[in-house]
Amino acid sequence: MSTIYIEKHDLQNTEAIQTKLEQLLQQELSTVKEVEGWLKDVSDFYDELREALDGHYIDFQAHNQDAEAKAKFEHDQKEIEPLIKIYAAKLDEKLMSSPFKDELDQAHYGRLLRSKENALKLFNEENVQLEVEEDRLATRYFELTGGLTADWNGEEKTIPELFPILEDSDRQARQAAFEKIFGALETVEEELQEIMDQLMELRKKKAANSGLENYRDYMFKKYERFDYTPEDCKRLAASIREHVVPVARKLDEQKRERLGVDTLMPYDRKAVPADEAPLKPFTTRDELVEKTSKALGQLDPRFQELIDTMNEKGMLDLETRKNKSPGGFCTPLPVSELSFIFMNASQTHDDMLTLFHEMGHCIHNDLNRHLPLSYDRDTPMESSELASMTMELISMDQWDHFYSTKEWKQAKLDVLRGMIGFLPSGIRVDEFQHWMYENPDHTKEERMEKFAEISKELSSGVVDWSGYEDVRKKEWLFTLHIFEVPFYYVEYVIAQLGAMQMYKQYKEDPSGTLERYKYALSLGNTKSLYEVYEAAGIRFDFSADMIQELMEFIQKEIAELEAMTV
Repeated sequence: MSTIYIEKHDLQNTEAIQTKLEQLLQQELSTVKEVEGWLKDVSDFYDELREALDGHYIDFQAHNQDAEAKAKFEHDQKEIEPLIKIYAAKLDEKLMSSPFKDELDQAHYGRLLRSKENALKLFNEENVQLEVEEDRLATRYFELTGGLTADWNGEEKTIPELFPILEDSDRQARQAAFEKIFGALETVEEELQEIMDQLMELRKKKAANSGLENYRDYMFKKYERFDYTPEDCKRLAASIREHVVPVARKLDEQKRERLGVDTLMPYDRKAVPADEAPLKPFTTRDELVEKTSKALGQLDPRFQELIDTMNEKGMLDLETRKNKSPGGFCTPLPVSELSFIFMNASQTHDDMLTLFHEMGHCIHNDLNRHLPLSYDRDTPMESSELASMTMELISMDQWDHFYSTKEWKQAKLDVLRGMIGFLPSGIRVDEFQHWMYENPDHTKEERMEKFAEISKELSSGVVDWSGYEDVRKKEWLFTLHIFEVPFYYVEYVIAQLGAMQMYKQYKEDPSGTLERYKYALSLGNTKSLYEVYEAAGIRFDFSADMIQELMEFIQKEIAELEAMTV
């Protein structure tokens, strides 16, 4: 199994881990300096545990049918993670009850202290065992979805290998692939729905145990969303309906015309017209890495050095294969001082874009690793996704490493149009989860109907789902976040709006924007979201006025590109 991560402690030896945690808990703290030193000791031990735990997670996601990887991962879930959670609360209590707490520099430690106070209010030991079961169910989700395959012309294909066919100019091929994908999902749908039912019950109990009305409120506190509220999310959805959906409708009508079809069907959404070929920016994994490295190097030599080092050290698991979990992620490895990228590439433009996205996370981790405490490096998702989504956009001028001028134009148009299409689909996932946890006693049938209802409200109205109504109800089953990291989705929407702002200023001042980008990422979690976005030269603002302004800008960019002769 993998040797890419550093395992300083044997996680099979639960007693030794507990002994070390107990030593930290019993340590005498007689001065404010000793408190500061103790905080660093706790942080360092957490870093060491986190790298080993995340290493085991990587091994399992990469080979989710491997017995050894699964055994280690399940041991961590059942024994080590609960132990850490229980001691984290005890250590937080030790800090917050220290008479020297108030002598800590508030400018440096104020955010950490607020976080610890919030965590203590939220903690309930009964939830620890509920989370063990929650993790088990999420693991089963990955086993089911990661093992899905379908026959394609006599060859067994993984689901990620079928997705590129949805771009094919052959409409019959697109339809067949679409039906194969959701036909495969249908084989595990019943168990996935049962998993969701069980998760709903567990999460309802967790919220009640913490004295909260619903699980949505629980997760807002857990994610430390101090800078916006559930009502802000609902206003964001309303603004997207008002200012983005009409633009998406216009783009979908243009798509229908370009494809030369009377009706735009669900399997047409990613298709290219007959006079275009699907973008194929690379043919091998090594080619993808080499070209991405060169593109990043033109932005900043350190960015290129980073991906090259990660590649040399085996930190890039990029290709799809059977029994590899779906999706993609970037995991920081704090002891190794590098990051690991996991994805399922199948030679598409989206795969290329995913690598730039995940490298944005890696660059973020690299720029804030100078911060001594793990808390300060544990950045809010709204700034983490700003880092990654901005990288997708500011790298576009370097895509000549992948494409001819004609292909580059096509690729850039796909990204700009895709951003507009993403905003309604992204907020759809958030609205769906708000509804689920505000109505936790809903049935499976109500859940399916509600997702279809929200999808319809946020759709352009151009795509015809006739004959695929059931597919529309179950699309969300492919959204792993709903199962593994609930309520982690609105961050993508918020960060997309931030990235659009970044791209707008990058067009006007490339070098200045890049410097502000790097500075903002270097702040980690030491500043509020408002301050991080301000440091980047933009606003943490998802008001209707901001959305309208950005839609006008993106439409202007699209029009200029469409008029460009190549």
